[in-house]
Amino acid sequence: MHIKSSERGVIRVFHIDLPREAVERFTTQAGTGEWPLQYALGAKSLRPAFVEVIDLRDLREMTLSQYLSNAHDLSAKELDAMRDRLNALTGFVLVLPSQAFNQTEQDLTISTPLRWIGTFNEPKPTAPGAPVYSDAAKGVGSGAKAPRSNKSGSALWFVVGLFGLIASGIIMAKILLN
Repeated sequence: MHIKSSERGVIRVFHIDLPREAVERFTTQAGTGEWPLQYALGAKSLRPAFVEVIDLRDLREMTLSQYLSNAHDLSAKELDAMRDRLNALTGFVLVLPSQAFNQTEQDLTISTPLRWIGTFNEPKPTAPGAPVYSDAAKGVGSGAKAPRSNKSGSALWFVVGLFGLIASGIIMAKILLN
C-alpha cells in the first residue's frame, strides 16, 4: 500500500485482530520508541497524535459507518459499498487519516494482527466564492470614521492618582507615627 508525501484527505481503516487485553500494548508507543503498531503497518513514519484506535463497543448504538461519516465527514456514497462489511466488524479498529503518515512517502506492508478493511476519501473542499468588487471590500467606503479612543490618557491618570494615594498614605503614616 503506497502512501504519497502529498496525500491529503484519505482515511484508511484496519481491523485489529487481537484479544482485548493485548490491544493497548500493541497500539501504544513505548518510552523506548518500540511501537508494535508501526511495525505491523511497515510504516517508516507514523504520528501517534493521528492514530485512532476504536473499541467498537464504545460506539454503542452507532455503527462504524455512521461514526466514519460523522467523525471524518465521509459521504454516504463513499461508504455505501463497504457499509455492511464495516458494520459487521467487532472488537477494535484502527483509523488512519493521511496526517498520520507525517507527509512521508512510504510503502506499507501490512501484517498480522492488522487486516486492511478499506480506504476512503474525504470530500474535497469547495471552491471559494466569487471575488467581491464593492467599495467596502476595497476599503474605500465612505462610512463614518471610528471614534477616537482615549483609553491611554485615562490609564495614565489612573496610575498618577494611584501613586498620589500611595505617597499620601506614606506621609500620613510618618506623621502619625512621630
